[in-house]
Amino acid sequence: MSLQLYNSLTNQMETFESLEPGVVRMYSCGPTVYDFAHIGNFRSFLFGDLLRRTLELFDYQVHHVMNITDVGHMVEGETDKMSEAANRMKVNKKSGRVPEGAVEDPNDPYQIADYYTNAFLEDARKLGYKIASEYPENVPKATDHIEGMQGMIKRLIERDHAYVAEDGVVYFSVESFPKYGELSGNTLEKLQSGAGGRVSDENQSRKRHPADFMLWKPDQHHVMKWDSPWGVGYPGWHIECSVMASELLGRDVIDIHTGGEDLIFPHHECEIAQSCGASGAESFARYWIHARFLMVEGEKMSKSKGNFFTARDVFNGDATGSEVHPAVLRYELIKSHYRANMNFTKKGLEDSSGVVKRMLDFEARLEQETGGQAAEVDLSHPVLSKFAAALSSDLNISEALAVVIPWLRQEHRDPRESLAVWRAVNSVLGITDITEESAGGDPIFDQVQQWGEEMKEARSRKDWDASDAARQKIIDAGYEVQMVKDGGVVITKSLA
Repeated sequence: MSLQLYNSLTNQMETFESLEPGVVRMYSCGPTVYDFAHIGNFRSFLFGDLLRRTLELFDYQVHHVMNITDVGHMVEGETDKMSEAANRMKVNKKSGRVPEGAVEDPNDPYQIADYYTNAFLEDARKLGYKIASEYPENVPKATDHIEGMQGMIKRLIERDHAYVAEDGVVYFSVESFPKYGELSGNTLEKLQSGAGGRVSDENQSRKRHPADFMLWKPDQHHVMKWDSPWGVGYPGWHIECSVMASELLGRDVIDIHTGGEDLIFPHHECEIAQSCGASGAESFARYWIHARFLMVEGEKMSKSKGNFFTARDVFNGDATGSEVHPAVLRYELIKSHYRANMNFTKKGLEDSSGVVKRMLDFEARLEQETGGQAAEVDLSHPVLSKFAAALSSDLNISEALAVVIPWLRQEHRDPRESLAVWRAVNSVLGITDITEESAGGDPIFDQVQQWGEEMKEARSRKDWDASDAARQKIIDAGYEVQMVKDGGVVITKSLA
């Protein structure tokens, strides 16, 4: 079964073929760790996770890398977002969003970056993002790859793709790369002053072209700085991903690059230019796959509107008024097609909660009935065949779920076969893998399991009072109890 993907580089559907048979090298743009990651970020990250899981369903070995940007992400006015984070940290500590003592010195960008990196990884693990469990091997920090960035900048200068301006800043020359604009459609003629480099107008006279973008900036006063051939300073944002992708994936040309559509220009456009410029290769990533924006209740998410939510805002109920289990948020964020704008709503979360609960109950019953022993199945199974066919059509998750959800309601004559099918489906959806431990832990889960055993044993001797007492303890702890035909007890976490 072939996988069809929409390639942003060619603006058309293409049959996916990896450069190395059976192996996929994939890079995803990760978070800038100057604050908590919001649900729009995670919509993009989880789309990449869904793509990876689909590739693995199709028997590819996926080497997935995602960066942590902890320096160099410039905004207007030449301000590094990591420097801005100090003021935000003080506000978050005052409001209680950051516990006292979590960061000893709120003016230290390294401490801030470490705190928000750990917060991101914690949230990502709760949401079942596979690569979060591969930190730090496949989740590199930009600050650990400064030497590699300087090496790539040297190669770009040697190949006449970069130059040192009179103020000492190293710029990439977009005119040296004829393909610049191929991904985004922003030709050099269309670009306005400063659009390509995220630098202020005062620097335009020092650049050969207004769209030339920064690779290294000398700055003795910047809070994060390193020695370099061009003076003590720090790297530009775009150079980071080019270096980390090539170094960790071990190739000048990779198979897939993912990210949100807001990164197409300038970030991904600049990645292509500097990667190809440094290596001499004709391309950097063969397939560029981009997720579209997330809306909240039909409006653009913004802090001024009060609808800007982090993942932990949703978990703890600040976003909706009631706590939301991570499995429910994951399902909500992956259930819409990645190339359509997603509308995040309270009603959607409620609907997702019902579906996730059905999935949890379904799996728990099958595990109980089979003792965890599944049959052997493959993608030729009628349900899996339809599920995989939907995903093979540019990750049509809505159609894939339309196969699975009705199947959950059917009578299942062979629970071992059904368990095998469900495990294959869930390997892509990643819903019931979000256990209490991965979702942050439950200190009384072992006790709940013990109460379940007590309830089962009491029922076997027809001690209904003891059974009811154990059952009530389970319910009071936030769990639900179901009985199965053989007298077993199925316990699942309440999502209400």
